[in-house]
Amino acid sequence: MAASPKRESDSAAAAARAKPSDLPARIAAGLAMMALALGAVWAGPSWFMLFWLIAAALVNFEWQSLIGRDRRGFRVAIGAAALAAAALLSLNGRAASAILPLALGGGLAAAAAGRLSLWPFGGVLYAGAMLVALCILRTSDPDGARVILWLFALVWGTDIMAYFGGRLIGGPKLWPRISPGKTWSGFFVGIVCGAAFGSLLAPTRGDAPALLAVGVVGGAIAQGGDLFESAIKRRFGVKDSSHLIPGHGGLMDRLDGFIAAAIFAAALGLLRGGMTGAAQGVLQW
Repeated sequence: MAASPKRESDSAAAAARAKPSDLPARIAAGLAMMALALGAVWAGPSWFMLFWLIAAALVNFEWQSLIGRDRRGFRVAIGAAALAAAALLSLNGRAASAILPLALGGGLAAAAAGRLSLWPFGGVLYAGAMLVALCILRTSDPDGARVILWLFALVWGTDIMAYFGGRLIGGPKLWPRISPGKTWSGFFVGIVCGAAFGSLLAPTRGDAPALLAVGVVGGAIAQGGDLFESAIKRRFGVKDSSHLIPGHGGLMDRLDGFIAAAIFAAALGLLRGGMTGAAQGVLQW
């Protein structure tokens, strides 16, 4: 999807144990997901919404599977229905109303799980926030497609360059208890490079340094999203969110940083440009 060829897991040791034979599958899967994500942007808002609705439903499925199996089928189904309703509302300019089906779906999922408390609710909200954020950005013409491409460049650039920066420079670990493989050097290299890559897709009008600064913040938030998902996996004692993608683990593993960055971009865009000008609110300074 919008994922990039990032680390196979949070553990540097696990990455070191990766078999060379996994590399072709990892590269092929990564390129296929990137191509599909780019194709969905150019296909138009309706196809874009459908593509990310499927992705959000899979994220919710992985989340609900990760936290436990009590009435998992019901939790997954009610979450998918809530996501579909939220997507349709967002596509038709009623993103604020999308909160209602997500809250209802999350509440029903939590009630069904019982002892799992609010974790099932969190899965519906997590997937739904990504979906609604992306629909808001994509439908805000005339820069809807461009802001999504900016977001891709920002997150992919941050992920890839954080990996290489950390490997080449090394140094102190960012948060070893949560993600032993991440370094401060990779963090800073990633966010600066990601912001620079995103700026290449900026409109010619506007303040380039301001957009670069937005990219730096967005890249840092993307890295925070990666750590957030790592913390959840450690909480439930799993290495990958699933085995859905060959050589990559689950979709949550690939979209963790992207989800956080998309929510940040949509919030910033709404604050500066409103519902119809969210894309301009992100890109034009």
